[in-house]
Amino acid sequence: MSEAALIAGVDETGRGPLAGPVVAAAVVLDPERPIHGLADSKRLTPDQRETLDQEIRDKALAFAVAFATVEEIDRINILQASLLAMQRAVENLSVTPQRALVDGNRPPQLTCPVEMVVKGDATVAVISAASILAKVARDREMRILDDKFPGYGLARHKGYPTRAHLAALRELRPCAPHRRSFRPVRELLR
Repeated sequence: MSEAALIAGVDETGRGPLAGPVVAAAVVLDPERPIHGLADSKRLTPDQRETLDQEIRDKALAFAVAFATVEEIDRINILQASLLAMQRAVENLSVTPQRALVDGNRPPQLTCPVEMVVKGDATVAVISAASILAKVARDREMRILDDKFPGYGLARHKGYPTRAHLAALRELRPCAPHRRSFRPVRELLR
């Protein structure tokens, strides 16, 4: 396979929640081993995402998942933390991509050329694959945090500011996975 064929798809998830890390994934698909059903992770059921996550891991030429922690989010802001997670994911690939296709409109600092694709998770298969890996990894992390910090419903709402999550925050006060720089959490800490 030619080096030029090594195109990484990159996406992140978890910018909007009040709790948990932001997670990014980078994937280099193998054109000889197509994966059917790739789509924006938000349009898939949890079971479809889990099945595709395993297939991507089995068939991709390379993949990596990386996190930016709650502490990093609070220190450098959510946008910079998202870019950092994407950079880490690409750096952790077992191959060096010739180019990266990144979902969104803000490029991470990478050692290869970057092409931004707005709504790429819905239109570009390799970005869809990254979207799925990132979403499955973050959902797993939120289930772990839910076990460690019961009462907030983190496994259910994944840290997003739902009515139930906001009520739990008011009742239980913020815990370690909560992003102190996000307004609803910051206001409760005053």
